[in-house]
Amino acid sequence: MSNTDIVRAFIGHWESKNVDAIIDAFTDDPFYHNIPMDPLTSKDAIRKFIEPFIEPVTEVRWEVLCIAENSDGAVLTERVDAFLFGDKTVSLPVMGTFELVGGKISKWRDYFDMADFERQVAAL
Repeated sequence: MSNTDIVRAFIGHWESKNVDAIIDAFTDDPFYHNIPMDPLTSKDAIRKFIEPFIEPVTEVRWEVLCIAENSDGAVLTERVDAFLFGDKTVSLPVMGTFELVGGKISKWRDYFDMADFERQVAAL
């Protein structure tokens, strides 16, 4: 399985709202950074961030616009991440970088417009 396939499977875990599978996709010493927020550096911290966020979400859809893997195995994604809260949607353009070790995500960085996210969440 290529790193691109692993990242696509990871996206599937988000879309199925499977928090355990999301957490299991990381190495034991992960680095997850939603820029401009502070990075998270443990599976426990990642779980504590994801669970309360995903709990009220009724559906997750990540549209992958472009995905590429370099010769070192890093995977770059251009996505539109949509989170449905009943009949309302928060939708964000995102650029994500995934670095993998031994078939697990060791570093994940997502770049998005925080002001856009906050504006959409406030409208919920």
